[in-house]
Amino acid sequence: MPVSHRLASYGTSIFTEMTRLANERGAINLSQGFPDFDGPEFVRRAAVEAIGAGHNQYARMSGVPPLSRALAARWERLTGQAIDPDTQVSVTNGCTEAIAATCLGLLNEGDEVITFEPYYDSYKPCIEMCGAQAVVLTLAAPDFALDCEALARAISPRTRAILINTPHNPTGKVFGREELEFIAALCRERDLIAVTDEVYEHLVFEGEHVRLATLPGMAERTITLSSVGKTFSLTGWKIGWAIASADLSRCVRSGRQFLSYSVATPLQHGAAAAVGAGPEYLDRFLSNYRQRRDLLCDALEEIGFVVFRPAGTYFVLADHTPFGFQDDRAFCAHLVDEIGVAAIPPTPFYDHPEHGRPLVRFAFCKRLETLSAAIERLRRLRPRA
Repeated sequence: MPVSHRLASYGTSIFTEMTRLANERGAINLSQGFPDFDGPEFVRRAAVEAIGAGHNQYARMSGVPPLSRALAARWERLTGQAIDPDTQVSVTNGCTEAIAATCLGLLNEGDEVITFEPYYDSYKPCIEMCGAQAVVLTLAAPDFALDCEALARAISPRTRAILINTPHNPTGKVFGREELEFIAALCRERDLIAVTDEVYEHLVFEGEHVRLATLPGMAERTITLSSVGKTFSLTGWKIGWAIASADLSRCVRSGRQFLSYSVATPLQHGAAAAVGAGPEYLDRFLSNYRQRRDLLCDALEEIGFVVFRPAGTYFVLADHTPFGFQDDRAFCAHLVDEIGVAAIPPTPFYDHPEHGRPLVRFAFCKRLETLSAAIERLRRLRPRA
């Protein structure tokens, strides 16, 4: 049977495609962003204990109370803003479902949402499934700076929201305070909603992570999305959340209730233990990832790539053109078939693919031994004169 016309053009996710190729070819998988190691034992133990304690039936749609309370306490600790765990915190099946639920609950036919390319691959399908349209602005190498004038011009009478991802996958950009203040001013002046995907909020190597909801006048018009998967290396748990005013939370929940309704109950209890972790865990987490980032980026530069060292996330974009391939897909096919390393060709994250063809994305959320083995294979690449 034919796929619906709204989704047919998207085909199979590039993450699914490259992980399948990595498995078939025996390649080291630096494509899909999942760790090859387990999350903290104290978090996993809390989930096991929840199973033993009988927390195995449907959870309430907005999240189990211990997790909602833990997320509200965490938010106040990070931002100084006190929020109501029952009306302002909505637990979702990962941040991807939070994006879908937000779009379904917020957008009407014909609305426009401004976002930035390269983008996480679910953004456009989620917007278009609602009958809305994504208006895409390019973050261009080498610095991936926000073009403030272009953003202001892109706002039309149909613009409903601006969707921002910071720290940004796949560029590793951390939006600066001045950039976010400009976005906030536009939202206030044009009566727009801001949706912020902040799943890499604790992976900031340079600069600072500024939460848009903390800027003047933005708490009541921002939906902040995040998840436990990236910070606690538990991507398979799919525990995400949306934090917003009570009015905007009703929008999220109106879409959420008709998706999966509730999230795995014992895993929510495990996530409650995770979000209560203190600074000693987060400091160690960041230090370990800085070591991984520097190991991979230094090696890629030695091998001959032009590397755009990320200020945040656990991805790095590099320019592969010194090796003589015509585009990103050809280069990634060579990597997986001949070198034995899987990476992501980023053109699926662009409306304007010319910006992505010279680039390749590597994930460094792997054990040091895995990264070292991948680097040894990548050293077989030779720049072309």
